Amino acid sequence: MEIEVRDERPEDIPAIHALNKQAFDQEQEANIVDALRKNGAAKLSLVATLHGQVVGHVMYSPITIAGKHEGAALGPMSVLPQYQSKGIGSRLVREGNERLKQAGCLYIIVLGHAGYYPRFGFKPASQFGVTCEWGVPDNVFMLLVLDEARMRGVSGKSWYRSEFSSVV
Repeated sequence: MEIEVRDERPEDIPAIHALNKQAFDQEQEANIVDALRKNGAAKLSLVATLHGQVVGHVMYSPITIAGKHEGAALGPMSVLPQYQSKGIGSRLVREGNERLKQAGCLYIIVLGHAGYYPRFGFKPASQFGVTCEWGVPDNVFMLLVLDEARMRGVSGKSWYRSEFSSVV
């Protein structure tokens, strides 16, 4: 499969909405992506295409620890069901994480599958003294440090953008 990973374009927006709706079998994640984009909160939004069709998407948005240390929240990340388990999601995450690291991002947080995200270096955020604003299991709330020197001494509660808790 010749998958291309590239920045989201305006003409991709309807396909991204449909993709998130289909991948999650509900509208909430698609609506969160739309709201983040509308509010200028897409730090990075990438698509994976196959023969010009959008088959995967990942968005990163701002998140803070202790209200002052900004990083990136990974998610939603989605792949069309018929293309899952083919490495597309992994390509999106690796590309996104690397771009953010090159841009000087301090850290990335993800609330996701405990068996999936550690392959990219994510560890339970609690190991860094970071907690989530929502009561979630420790093993699904993970952090990837991108700049160890600047992360020294950073701990506290993390705060997602309001779109994550206000959009249905």
